[in-house]
Amino acid sequence: MCLMRRLFYMSLFLLLASCSGNTVYDHYNHTPVSGWDRGEVLTYDVPHLKRGDKYATMLGLRVSEAYPFQSLTLIVEQTVFPEKRTTRDTLNCQIYDPKGTIKGQGINYFQYHYLVSERNLKEGDSLHITVRHDMRREIIPGVADIGIKLSR
Repeated sequence: MCLMRRLFYMSLFLLLASCSGNTVYDHYNHTPVSGWDRGEVLTYDVPHLKRGDKYATMLGLRVSEAYPFQSLTLIVEQTVFPEKRTTRDTLNCQIYDPKGTIKGQGINYFQYHYLVSERNLKEGDSLHITVRHDMRREIIPGVADIGIKLSR
């Protein structure tokens, strides 16, 4: 029954995300739930934009109860082409509140969304985005998926 419920919520999330006409890119990469190695860098390639506008980059995060820490520190690098302009953002994602209660939404996996940046991009620009963790421990368990969403 839990699998059915999980599939229902994931389907509902995908349906709601696809209804947004302002989303130009939305992709998740999986990490081994048993452990995400610090050297494993996740990459996202946003194709050429069809119009210039102000865009928001959001990071989606899914973790299981196996995640052992209160927060997760992520390094997000975005390179805008053709200018090759690179910015680096450090996100401190709060997973549990100080009392140990998980803050995300979900049942077996908990979903979080964090704003990375807002920027003006031109028609024809594309982005190369990388995400890696910056935790003291080399391998961290319980992180299932990391996603990037770009919206106007």
